Amino acid sequence: MFLGLRTAVYYVNDIDKAKDWYSSVLGIAPYFDEPFYVGFDVAGFELGLHPDEGRSKGAGHVAYWGVDDAAEALRRLLDLGATASEDVQDVGGGIKVATIKDPFGNVLGIIENPNFGA
Repeated sequence: MFLGLRTAVYYVNDIDKAKDWYSSVLGIAPYFDEPFYVGFDVAGFELGLHPDEGRSKGAGHVAYWGVDDAAEALRRLLDLGATASEDVQDVGGGIKVATIKDPFGNVLGIIENPNFGA
């Protein structure tokens, strides 16, 4: 039985650069920092970084991370070096989503959803 989302893992070709980039994005240092895995506690959920090992990135899956303001979050991510994938879209019910690619080729989603706390 599922207990809820716990961890989203992104594969990166340079774990040290990815650790620095995500530390800037999140405004926190990782709680787990080893050459084989870096883990960040994001409001009780884990964002994990794993060395690439030739895996494909962003193929058919997107984890959406909650934000208070999708437009502002998208601007900040782009300022930090992400590449726009899909601009902010209102998908109904006051819910807004967008996706970016991180500097390592992974697709990240952001979601502003008034039905859930960010």
